[in-house]
Amino acid sequence: MINLYQNIDLMNRAMDASWKRNEVIANNIANVNTPGFKKSSVEFESILQDVLNRNSIRGMQTHEKHIPIGHENISSVNYEVQEHSTYSTRRDGNNVDIDVEMAERSKNELLYQTLSARVNSSFERMRTVITEGSR
Repeated sequence: MINLYQNIDLMNRAMDASWKRNEVIANNIANVNTPGFKKSSVEFESILQDVLNRNSIRGMQTHEKHIPIGHENISSVNYEVQEHSTYSTRRDGNNVDIDVEMAERSKNELLYQTLSARVNSSFERMRTVITEGSR
């Protein structure tokens, strides 16, 4: 059951990152014609992958003074907003490509819908277990 709660928490964090990504993409699109504007993006999946890779090797603690290896808590994973200010793609200093942003927005909407359906499914399974167990 603890594993189920951790999965729901992780999906919730991914949904938070996706929501923030949508806000950032909308801001990028709104400023597509603003001279000097630098686009931003939200990183979550790569941060999660780094934590999972660090946790792929786990050390066993047979004594309380042993240093824990690979026991990083996934609940500490959170998104980061990054500004891409090192390059410009246009003469006015702006680096927003409207086609890229629209494609990212569509991809992000699908991701959010999928995560939402997975969270709802998890809660439905919990409800089934609770109601069937009480009979």
